[in-house]
Amino acid sequence: MKLRSSRVVLAFVICAAMAVAALTAQTSAPASSTSSSKQGRKPAAPADSGLDSGSVADGVYRNKTLALSCTIPPGWVLRTDEMNARDEQRIEAEKDKADAGQGPPPPASAEGAKVLLAAFSRPPEAKGEDVNASILIAAERAAAYPGLKEAAQYFGPLIEVAKAQGFTMDEDPYDIAIGSKTLVRGDFHKDVGSRVMRQSTLAMLAHGYAISITVIGGTDDEVEDLVDGISFSPSAK
Repeated sequence: MKLRSSRVVLAFVICAAMAVAALTAQTSAPASSTSSSKQGRKPAAPADSGLDSGSVADGVYRNKTLALSCTIPPGWVLRTDEMNARDEQRIEAEKDKADAGQGPPPPASAEGAKVLLAAFSRPPEAKGEDVNASILIAAERAAAYPGLKEAAQYFGPLIEVAKAQGFTMDEDPYDIAIGSKTLVRGDFHKDVGSRVMRQSTLAMLAHGYAISITVIGGTDDEVEDLVDGISFSPSAK
């Protein structure tokens, strides 16, 4: 069974991660930011949902509903609010076009899809020679994918979007146990000039949502370090 992507958070998260992690030929001066991994900020939860939006404190993102914790490396910046605002603007633009007869309306589940965490090793607007490592956690309503029963199926549309962005999958998705939780993981890479961008996405179904945790880095070790920072408490189901 082939699942069709809702083209809301799934495409947005991967494309945004691609854009901000792009390599450039020159390095700019360090940019300041009003967001940091040390701030105790709480992003908006998906509308009308029982899913906790989570919060960041002392360099750790925690989500009680998912029993999930994710360590954010020191010095990283947060862009969760900005990415959600951009997604909401996209949805409104699609509605306006649909009202004008210039395109289809956004999926009904679009407004329930949210980025729960968006963290980057440097501000996305700051250019650099190295890969802008990132952590992106997103939630989409499982109802957006009719027939979605297990996390492995979620990789159908995910792989489609990743390939469209120039990524190659290293191997078939596989199960990975993290604490009390078993997720499905897929690893990708993309050659960018003389460097390689590496992306790993972990997916699970929980509380009526498809949850994706995507990390991007410039080396396998960097990606694995970010994955090692993910944990689930024994209360996770």
